[in-house]
Amino acid sequence: MGETGLSKLIEPLVEELGCELWGIEKLQQGRQVVLKIYIESAEGINVDDCARVSRQVSAILDVEDPIPGEYMLEVSSPGVERRLFKPEHFNVCKGEKVQITLRQAFDGRRKFKGLLCGLEDEEVVIRVDDAQEIVLPMDSIERARVLM
Repeated sequence: MGETGLSKLIEPLVEELGCELWGIEKLQQGRQVVLKIYIESAEGINVDDCARVSRQVSAILDVEDPIPGEYMLEVSSPGVERRLFKPEHFNVCKGEKVQITLRQAFDGRRKFKGLLCGLEDEEVVIRVDDAQEIVLPMDSIERARVLM
C-alpha cells in the first residue's frame, strides 16, 4: 500500500486522537521498511501524543496488514525543518525559507532555495535570490522542506 492509501487508513484515527496527520514517509532501509508518521497539533506535539498515536496506529496496521513483511513505525512531530507533503502546506508555510527539489531539472537545475510565496492554481511560487519569482508545478516537486 502506498502513502496515499496509508494516509486514508491512518488519518481518521489520528484526528480522533486530537492531532493532525502532517504526512507519511515509507522508506526502505535494507530489508526493513520504516514507516514515519508526522503528526501536528495547534497545542504542539509531545512524547505522550506520539506514544498514544503510535499504539493506536500500530494496532490498526496489525489488523489491516497494509505493509507486507516487517516494518518499523516511527511517530513524531514534523519538526522545525518540516517536510511539505500536501498542497495546503505550501500556504501554511508561506513566508518561510524553503528548499525544493524537482523530479527533473528546470532551467538547468533541480534544487531551489528561497522564500515561499505560496500556492497558486497547483503551482508553487518561490522567490530566489531576493528578487526573482519562480513558478513550479506542484506535480514536478519531488521533495520540499522548510529551512532554518
